[in-house]
Parts: sequence; C-alpha cells; structure tokens
Amino acid sequence: MAAVLPLQGVIRPYAWGSRTSIAELQGRPTPSEAPEAELWLGAHPDDPATVPGPNGPTSLATLIADDPKGQLGAEIADEYGARLPYLMKVLAAAAPLSLQAHPDAAYAKQAYAAQQANPDVPRNYTDAYHKPEMLVALTPFDALCGFRAPEASAAALEELRIPRLAPVIAALHAGLLRDAVHGLLTWPADDRAALTDDVLAGPNPLATDLAGRYPGDPGVLVALLLNHVRLAPGEAIWMPAGNLHAYLGGTGVEIMAASDNVLRGGLTPKRVDVDELLRVLRFEVLTDPILPASEVSPGVWTWRVPVREFALYRMELTPAAPPLRLPGEGPRIVLGTKGDVYVAEAVDGTPVEVRPGAAAYIPAETGPATVAGVGEIFVASVAG
Repeated sequence: MAAVLPLQGVIRPYAWGSRTSIAELQGRPTPSEAPEAELWLGAHPDDPATVPGPNGPTSLATLIADDPKGQLGAEIADEYGARLPYLMKVLAAAAPLSLQAHPDAAYAKQAYAAQQANPDVPRNYTDAYHKPEMLVALTPFDALCGFRAPEASAAALEELRIPRLAPVIAALHAGLLRDAVHGLLTWPADDRAALTDDVLAGPNPLATDLAGRYPGDPGVLVALLLNHVRLAPGEAIWMPAGNLHAYLGGTGVEIMAASDNVLRGGLTPKRVDVDELLRVLRFEVLTDPILPASEVSPGVWTWRVPVREFALYRMELTPAAPPLRLPGEGPRIVLGTKGDVYVAEAVDGTPVEVRPGAAAYIPAETGPATVAGVGEIFVASVAG
C-alpha cells in the first residue's frame, strides 16, 4: 500500500489529562467528558493508530507486520524488525505527571530478560527497549527536567526551614546528589505525611502546590532538586536515559522511542521501586534543559538528538510558498497543529488533508512526498 494515508490516532484518558486541550486542537466545540491526556500516533502495540483499509480501519501495527520492508524500508526493518521504532504523541497535562526516568538500551534489554526469566522479581519493565524522549511545547509548558546544581537545591530546601532535612541538605552541599535523592525517597514512612504538611506551610509555590496534590509523597521534595522550566511554544526539552523529569502542565508534541518502560520516583500513587530507580538515574547536573531548534531549510526546523529511532521536524507553510518536499526518511507521520495543510506523494499523489489534531502516515515505499497549504505541521521520521 504505497500512498499517503489518513492516520487516526488513539486518545488515552489518564486522570492528569486536560478535558479541553486536545478537543480545542481538533476543533471540537465542547470539552470532553473524560480527561484526554495523550493522542497516540504510532504503531505501539498498546494503542496503535489506524489507517483506512479495504475492509475498514486497519491497525498501523498490523500494516507494518504484514509488510515490514515496504512500510519501514529494508534498512530500518533489518535494524528494528517489524516495528515502528518511534511513537509520536500530543500530550495535554492539566495536572502534574509522576517523577520518572527511563533505562538506557543495554540496561532495558538486560533487565527485561532477567525479569522474564524470573517471575518472582518486581515487574518494572514492559519491553526490552529504551525510551529516550523529547517534548516540543505547543502552549506555554511547565516541566521539571534534570538535576540542577546541588548548591541551588540545598538553598531551596533550606528556605523551607524544616530542621530534619539537615542530612539531605548536607549531602547536597557536599555534591552528593545520589545520597540526597536516596535519603528523600527512603524517608521514614511514619513521618512522610508530617513532612509534606511542613512543606505545605512553607514559602515555595511549586512545593506547596505539589504537597497539596500528593500528601505524604517525598517526591514533593525530590522535585525541588530538578530544573523547573517554562517552555514557550516551539521550545523543547530532551530527556535521555537516566534523566529524572516530570511534566507539570501544558500541551506539547512528544516523540520517543517506541517503549513504555517507566521507573517512577514520586508524585504518583503508583509503586516506586527506589532501588531500581537509583540504578537507572544519572546523577549529573543539567545546566541548560532547553534544547535549541536548528533551521535546516526555510520554514523547517529540527532538534538534534543523539538517537537513531526518531527525528522531529516543524514546518511553517505560508500562502506564498510553493509545495515543499517533506523532510525525513523512511516511514513518516505528519501531525497538523495550525491551519489547513495537504500532504501528497511527490508524483501523481492524492492529497490528504491534515488539519489541526489530524495526521497522515507515509510508508517508506511511497518515497518522496510534498506538503502545501497554510499552517504548521510536525513531521516524525527515523533519523538519517
């Protein structure tokens, strides 16, 4: 099936999702009844998107499994098998997500194999793959991303004026990030509620908000060890393996390697495996969390990240512009975010309309494609 195909994504209704953001993006007139947290655009087996088929909608995962070399290209199919190596999402957070990190590729493969071989070990991993990810803001977007300088974290904890935090503060002054994180995550269970009550009465607005949402969760204090970033639309953050992060609020386009391996560190009622999280975390200071965009051609930007599984491009199309060649290689997904845009095969293709919140899929065997219209799109592909 060599063509440009309309792609129907799947909305996931996590409790932290917005009832309005994805609806507004897609032009639906009323808020949704349930939270709409993520619009999945990919072939991940948990919720694959669909394309039109002769007998009704066809799963993108099935389409790829039936013809991996045609859909992915021979090189990508040989490297990754019959799976799309990336997952694209629209993420709409009305409340904070959990503090989390992801394993690197080698550790994910090893840990998943060990888990599958021993049914008695904790089930931390859902697959054998890593999950580096990047988020580009569509609206102002608040996030926690990477450890900040220990001295800055120590000062933030000192401002709370909670004497029993003294050992954690001393560890930070000594540059011992791992010890500080371990101390907070293993805080005595019988004192956790009182600790977050003390935080709730303190002067830090972020900590106060988190303590009100997550009473008794020491992740409230771990959050103060991270960079608090507010992205403007078009700005991005990059979360490689071992980077502790949490999204706080806003709407953005997210792209990641196609995995669902998440190790949580707090701000969640879900299980936190402290020992496993500490094995995965990288205790490195992230000086500048914001990833700059590079203009690769007029009206086309990308964010350069050191992974093979994905690349992401943003295109702005103006009324005066002629049809432009779509960037990227192999199987591509095009997401509309503004205006009205049409995607077609470069030669004799039938255009597919991509309005905000809608998407199109281009198999590798389709070859070059063009885009025309007025608006903004994001293009996901495998990195070259």
